[in-house]
Order: sequence, then structure tokens, then C-alpha cells
Amino acid sequence: MEKKRWDCTALPKGWKMEEVTRKSGLSAGKSDVYYFSPSGKKFRSKPQLARYLGNQMDLSSFDFRTGKMLMSKLNKNRQRLRYDNNNQNKGKPDLNTSLPVRQTASIFKQPVTKVTNHPNNKVKTDPQKAVDQPRQLFWEKKLGGLNAFDIAEELVKTMELPKGLQGVGPGCTDKTLLSAIASALHTSAAPITGQLSAAVEKNPGVWLNTTQPLCKAFIVTDEDIRKQEELVYSVRKRLEEALMADMMAHVEEASNDDEALKDDNGSEDMESV
Repeated sequence: MEKKRWDCTALPKGWKMEEVTRKSGLSAGKSDVYYFSPSGKKFRSKPQLARYLGNQMDLSSFDFRTGKMLMSKLNKNRQRLRYDNNNQNKGKPDLNTSLPVRQTASIFKQPVTKVTNHPNNKVKTDPQKAVDQPRQLFWEKKLGGLNAFDIAEELVKTMELPKGLQGVGPGCTDKTLLSAIASALHTSAAPITGQLSAAVEKNPGVWLNTTQPLCKAFIVTDEDIRKQEELVYSVRKRLEEALMADMMAHVEEASNDDEALKDDNGSEDMESV
């Protein structure tokens, strides 16, 4: 490899630029560029160089391969900066179309007239209004009555829920509760704790937490985890046995086909003789 190092005038004083050219191999003739700080630290890419210099220097117009500032990019950056400064002086238009919320003691959120012709006006909006979408109470009941069938169109047996899981709300069955828990696990990243408030048992329509499934608060114990591990192990064991039996059946079928083919060939040879 051939190395050449010289001072980089586009960077602060003391910075070096090095070009390494490969003389042999599949990449012969290819060159790599590196930069060295005054303290001797090596930089292999422009992002590393930009992170190290930080606010000391703007590298948006810097060409890492040649070690020079590109005047075309530099002029564009200056024009963009001048344009942004002019727009800031003129003031940006308010494109927010959401109605502000009246800051009064009323329990209902009432829209007010938005006035923006005075520079000191500060219009307040309710960010919670845009984030929290309303949810229908007991929407999980729509999942009731849905059943799963296997490939032979046989009804799949419903899972048995642990005794610690008890439903909350009118007409909440085990099927509805199972669908609600499965939906919460797939649609939310929050932990599933159930309805923590004891008041939900008195009036679910008022105290129901719509982010949690329709069940009372529960705790997963070590015994529950152990039973689940044993269940998973037994299911995997049965699956392993079924796959092994299927493989042996295929092997036996293939050997029978080979023997039948040999018998047919032998009989054809005897007939030809």
C-alpha cells in the first residue's frame, strides 16, 4: 500500500489528510481517505469528523474525498440561511386548525374565537385532545361469538383461563375475557394489570379503565409461570413425536416404492428373456 499525507487547509490548523492506495489484490488501485487531528486521532468517515468538531466548524459543504469545500454547496447553504432568516423576521403563518380551549372553570371544553391579529396573543390548545382518542365501553363484547376452526373444519377447543382471571362488566364470559386479553396484548405495549380500581365492580360504566381488559386486577405468581412452562414443554414433546412419526412414515413409504419398482423391473427382465 502507498500512503500520502499532507495538511488539510479546509480544516482547522494542524489537521492532516492521508490517502492510502492499494497496490495488489482484487481492490488494486482503490484508495481510502483518512483524517488525523492535531492530537493524532484517526477519522474514517465524515459523520465521525462532524461529531468530533461539533459546533467548531460547519462541514455541510465539505467533500470528504478531496478535503476541500465545495463552493456550489456553500453558496446554496448561504442562500438557504438567508432565506430562513428572512422568513423568521416576517413571522411564520399559524397553520394549526385545531380550535383552542377556553381556560375557565367549566367542566365542559368549549371552543372560543381565535384572534391572531395582536403580536402578544398566546393561543392555548389542549394536546390531550389530539392524543387520546375516545373508546367505546365494552367494545370487547363485539369479539364474542367468534370461534376458531381447524383445517378439518372442526371447532377448536377453547382455552381454560386461570382461576385468578375474573371478568368485569355486564355479560362478560370467559370467551369475551380471553378475546379482550389477547387484543390488549397485540394492540398495546403497556403491561396488562386488569382493572386496578375496586370501584369498577360497583359501576363498570363509570370507573372502567378502557386501556385494560375486562378483568379484575391479578398477579402472575411463580407457580403460574412453572405450570405454563410445563404445558409448553409437553406440547413441544408431542409435536416432536408427531414430526418424528411423520418422517418415519415417509421413509417407509419411500422404501416400499423402491421395492415395488425393483420387482417391476425384475419381472420385465424375465419376460424379455
